[in-house]
Amino acid sequence: MPALRIYAGPAARRHIEQQGLEPADVGVVPAAAGGPKGLVLGPLDRFLFGEWLPRTSHPVHLVGASIGAWRMATACLRDPVAAFHRLERDYIAQDYAPPPGRRTPSAAQISEEFARNLESFYGGRIHEVLTHERFRLHIVTSRGRHVLRRQHRIATPLGYLGAFVSNSLHRKAMGAWLERVVFSTPEEGGACTLPFGTGDYPTRQVPLTEANFQPALQASCSIPFLLNAVHDIPGAPPGAYWDGGITDYHLHLKYDCGAGPNLVLYPHFQKSVVPGWLDKALKWRHRATAFLDTMVVLAPDPQWVQGLPNGKLPDRTDFTRYGGDLQARVRAWTGAVQASAQLADEFAAWLARPDPARVEAL
Repeated sequence: MPALRIYAGPAARRHIEQQGLEPADVGVVPAAAGGPKGLVLGPLDRFLFGEWLPRTSHPVHLVGASIGAWRMATACLRDPVAAFHRLERDYIAQDYAPPPGRRTPSAAQISEEFARNLESFYGGRIHEVLTHERFRLHIVTSRGRHVLRRQHRIATPLGYLGAFVSNSLHRKAMGAWLERVVFSTPEEGGACTLPFGTGDYPTRQVPLTEANFQPALQASCSIPFLLNAVHDIPGAPPGAYWDGGITDYHLHLKYDCGAGPNLVLYPHFQKSVVPGWLDKALKWRHRATAFLDTMVVLAPDPQWVQGLPNGKLPDRTDFTRYGGDLQARVRAWTGAVQASAQLADEFAAWLARPDPARVEAL
């Protein structure tokens, strides 16, 4: 059964019909939040960053939230193929055993162990990310405002309730509770250029440095109530920072690459590009908009997904499904990752002989 579906916005489809798809066409690679779902994109990541994109020398913006930020930071390391293999192994093997007397690990315990994992992964290598000759990394986080400015056992749940209600009325209204803060690697001269417009949602940008790389990356992965917020990140406005997926779950942004290559190549785990985490249940916000006109989405076929272990992509419910049976979860997730090599193989075959008829409307 075919594994890969290719979707594209109208401008991207016209480009493919007329010129095919080359590495020189790509100006941005986004990477979504979504936890373990991102594991199935590992083979595509290794192909794109290990084989395909290195065929050109132009700058490419990498925009990530949560696990997507971890993936895009990994792409900036030397020997990204080996680094992506390690990310895959480390992510699959993570195990947060609850202490005696507790049924589940605390947010503090998970945060502390996750911080150690990031230090082990990137320790001594942050300069590789910040000084990559081609890739410009943008880590998306969500900064709390007003009652969410500090994590608190009462104020934080109330603040997120307010954010949920506000978001249900209008996405931009959630900006009264949370703002998007993007940590970006500086370019020549110290400037940081965002590859997307910021008129859709309250946004700040902060230079990414050795001092704030790890706290920014941890913040981008800090799911509220499961992990603690990261407070007062160096070089950024004071406050509590949480998972970048809250404001930008699938990075449904108004992409603008300026004078450079203008296609957005998006390895994703589904067709829909959902704006924020709180929009998951708001199906009318799952439709493509003009923001995505230049986007090409590479996603698994839903029928193919049914053949994976448990008939679905790996996700956070598997921690509950398997409980303390770590080896069973490792087997299931490893099986899904091994099967997803088909996604990369099919994309490589399509690139060798691009067939516009395979490209569906986004």
